[in-house]
Amino acid sequence: MKSLMPLSDQQLINLYVAGNSAAFSTLVLRYKSKVYSSIYLLVKDKYLAEDMFQDVFIKVIDKLTKGHYTEEGKFLPWVMRIAHNMCLDHFRKVKRTPTIKNNDEVDIFDMVSFSEPNAEQRMITGQSHDRVRKMLDMLPEDQREIIIMRHYADLTFKEIAALKDISINTALGRMRYGLINLRKVMVEKQIAL
Repeated sequence: MKSLMPLSDQQLINLYVAGNSAAFSTLVLRYKSKVYSSIYLLVKDKYLAEDMFQDVFIKVIDKLTKGHYTEEGKFLPWVMRIAHNMCLDHFRKVKRTPTIKNNDEVDIFDMVSFSEPNAEQRMITGQSHDRVRKMLDMLPEDQREIIIMRHYADLTFKEIAALKDISINTALGRMRYGLINLRKVMVEKQIAL
């Protein structure tokens, strides 16, 4: 699978459609943390996020095999749009805001690791991520979504604007006001990150 990593998304898609399942596995590995993190930050439920993550890639497989992928060079924004729409559909069905069920669940930020931090570093990082998540929850939904898409999914403002069906200036404005509001929350709560 390592030999497939240098290939572009489009090359991997072409290989997958031609019957190479390892090419799709490479695509999933390439983007799983961004897609999962975005879903998790919206639904705030580990198990639901895992289920939705799988459903997103099942839908991606279905669309690729039927030849419905036409956005050459824009695979990640396409997958993120599918994930975002799936989250919206979920909230429409349950007609409630997302909540965290309990504190016993494993944190997504603990699962994503680039090196082996010691116990103290893990505790400090976990506390920081928890504080950021709590502050994000205090923001209006439109500002929170833009910040999540920009900082956790690494989408450009152009991609965010297309995904949310808003202008780039609106996306930039929501991001700006979201960051201003986060700063206010930090000052009010005297939170140090």
